[in-house]
Amino acid sequence: MDQRIMQVNVFKFLTAPFRSFETDKKDSSMLDDTLSPSLFRKDNAFDDLYPEHIRALSPMHWTSVDIAKKAGEFLAMPDAKVLDIGSGVGKFCLVAGFFHPGTTFYGIEQRSELFTFAEMAREEIDLLNVSFIHGNLTELAFDDYDHFYFYNPFYENIEPDSRIDYAVKTSFELYDRYSRFVYEMLDKKPPETRLVTFHGADGQVPPGYRLVSNSYSRFLKMWIKE
Repeated sequence: MDQRIMQVNVFKFLTAPFRSFETDKKDSSMLDDTLSPSLFRKDNAFDDLYPEHIRALSPMHWTSVDIAKKAGEFLAMPDAKVLDIGSGVGKFCLVAGFFHPGTTFYGIEQRSELFTFAEMAREEIDLLNVSFIHGNLTELAFDDYDHFYFYNPFYENIEPDSRIDYAVKTSFELYDRYSRFVYEMLDKKPPETRLVTFHGADGQVPPGYRLVSNSYSRFLKMWIKE
């Protein structure tokens, strides 16, 4: 794997300029019951793992607890490696990983701040089957992963009002580039590869994938490659 895509210990990031973001994080004393299933039942409870400005982004940008549980149940095959493309602050991986300890969940995120908060949340609840990677998806070795979760991470490139921040470049060209990259990657995967898309465009899924479930007003779709 390219060294630029190596998994980075969160403590290295805490010495960087964005360390100040940690100051408005919830007091750890409020998370004494972190491993209680109650944390994974409602978004409000789970989102308390994050500081206020991250919680404010949750309704639009982070996978809800209910969606994460449903998608995780479909993707969680024994000993499989599931990749969340554009994992943000790690909510999907952490929720799915809690309910499916026999599956390993990975998330790749290009924003260093979001990656850091994902790592902090993972360490807070101590899930050994969840890992996060800081880097660009085009530099990742996709052969290392079996199944995929895709919550339309490229949409901000074509809809400026949906941007999280200005930390990364966005453009129509990047939307096309990333969409083609994921399409080609998925097309090369073997039969029985599982994919979950949420608010994704059907055109980003190769024709070899069969739609097996369509729920949440047709926004949550589950696919298996034939």
